Amino acid sequence: MPKILVTGSNGFVGRALCETLLKKEIDVIATVRTKSRNNEFPIGNLSVSTNWLPALAGCSAVLHLAARVHVMNDKNAEPLTAFRAVNVDATMNLARQAVMADVKRFVFVSSVKVNGEETTEKPFTAFDAPAPLDPYGQSKLEAEIALMELSRITGLEVVIIRPPLVYGPTVRANFLKLMRLVKMGVPLPLGAIHNRRSMVALDNLVDLLITCTHHPAAAGQTFMVSDDNDVSISELLQLLADTMRKRSLLLPVPARIIAVAAALLGKSAVASRLLGSLQVDINHTKSTLGWQPVVTLQESLDKTIAYFLAHH
Repeated sequence: MPKILVTGSNGFVGRALCETLLKKEIDVIATVRTKSRNNEFPIGNLSVSTNWLPALAGCSAVLHLAARVHVMNDKNAEPLTAFRAVNVDATMNLARQAVMADVKRFVFVSSVKVNGEETTEKPFTAFDAPAPLDPYGQSKLEAEIALMELSRITGLEVVIIRPPLVYGPTVRANFLKLMRLVKMGVPLPLGAIHNRRSMVALDNLVDLLITCTHHPAAAGQTFMVSDDNDVSISELLQLLADTMRKRSLLLPVPARIIAVAAALLGKSAVASRLLGSLQVDINHTKSTLGWQPVVTLQESLDKTIAYFLAHH
């Protein structure tokens, strides 16, 4: 039976990933800061001094999800240093110990932010020149480069995944805020916004991650991932309303007016996420791995909203 170590196993993606691996009868080493359940392996804080060797014993692959995540309005005095400490230095500590433990494959969950913040003429691909615009994206890029160099030197099979927005049951942050606004019937000035956004359903990301732990063609590759069904913010809100059986209240306010109003309120970053486009091209992922999303956008929205309505 294969044995896989998963970091970040208590997170939004990590929990679903571990549950799916166990359903597939794959032995999971679910690492956490502090143990609270029987199948968890406590490793303390993620740092350059973390001892991973007891957890890595007998593992064929590592799925590395744990990270210092992107947050709006980061108050850290030196954010890049803080991101590097966890996302680069601690990641490389784990990867080097994986080599020592004879782990064959290391799957690293990076971010679309390595490519940039917005697309204009064409979707991002794994072959585009990286253009991170914030410390989080920069730290993920540096980790990617260091992992590929370690792979070149040691033979560790590294696979990099760059997800866009991930959604599904238990999703939080901005996606949860949108669902709450739609449920409350709040009029939203986004009816005239026709941008294009790529998202990835939790089930689709989990399936790709597991595929990349064993697929022969995945080694040494960087993959973009999405539902392969991009939508505008107005289309997404309409889908949420329809799925909740709520009346859609989308006001056709021009994007430039929203942008100006957001700037006056100090919310330009929020507006750019709502108004701008961010698309990824997953043709390389599909052709290299013979992979297809396992659920559609609507199927995943049905699951997500069913959970939301039952718990909110």
